[in-house]
Amino acid sequence: MRFLLLICDDPTAETYRPEDDTIAEWVGENDRRHLSVIGDRLRPAQDARTVRVRSGQLLVTDGPFAETQESIAGFDVLECANLDEALERAAAHPMARFGRVEVRPFWPLEL
Repeated sequence: MRFLLLICDDPTAETYRPEDDTIAEWVGENDRRHLSVIGDRLRPAQDARTVRVRSGQLLVTDGPFAETQESIAGFDVLECANLDEALERAAAHPMARFGRVEVRPFWPLEL
C-alpha cells in the first residue's frame, strides 16, 4: 500500500539543529527495507504557482493557494505493508521533530 508523506515546516516545532538531522539514516533505513518509491525536497512556497481553470479561462497565480505559516518542504512516497508501518516511518523522520509529517494513503482510481 502506498502512502504520501508530506514533510512540512511548523513554527511551533522544536528548533532545527543540523547535528540532530538524521535524514540520511532515515532514507537508508527505507532503502534497506525496500519502502522508498520516491522523495525529494521542494522549492520554497514563494516559487509555487497555483493553476485554476474557471469558465474555460486559465488562471495562474504566484505562490501557494493558501496563506499559512506552514509550508510543504518535501515529500516521500513509501510502499508500506499498512498504515501502522507508514506511521512508524513518519515518526522516525527528523521533520517529525523539527516540523510535522502528514501521512496520506493513496486512493487509486478505479477505471
